[in-house]
Amino acid sequence: MFDKLIEKSRVKSPWIYHLNTGSCNGCDIELVSLLGPRYDVERLGVKLTGTPRHADIVVVTGPVTAQSKDRMLRVLSQVPEPRVIVAVGSCPASGNVFKESYSVVGPLDKWVHVDVQVGGCAAKPEAIIDGILKGVEILKEKRGIK
Repeated sequence: MFDKLIEKSRVKSPWIYHLNTGSCNGCDIELVSLLGPRYDVERLGVKLTGTPRHADIVVVTGPVTAQSKDRMLRVLSQVPEPRVIVAVGSCPASGNVFKESYSVVGPLDKWVHVDVQVGGCAAKPEAIIDGILKGVEILKEKRGIK
């Protein structure tokens, strides 16, 4: 009984973990602006966590570089299931301007399943909020909560 109550409450206040896999910091700045007074994503219940072990949603920015790939996989293995991965910007999807660089080893979906893709270079804060809210809906489905 308490487990279902806890699961329902966790969906209403998802914790996100930000993972930079080699970006230029354009999308990172837009993501941080969500926490400020203008966009205030915390009013929607979304909190930023400092550890992947407490995260429900992982927000990934940047192309996957050779140096960051193993760390990314290690961090994602620490996120409890069910989890949602939101890729922010053009870099995780295609590599963008870094595509076919000697140090880029992916798009992100080559290494992990991506649930939500937010486009743009740099992605707009409104689009990031929309992507996170889509991730919350996917998280509800994965947990079997209506």
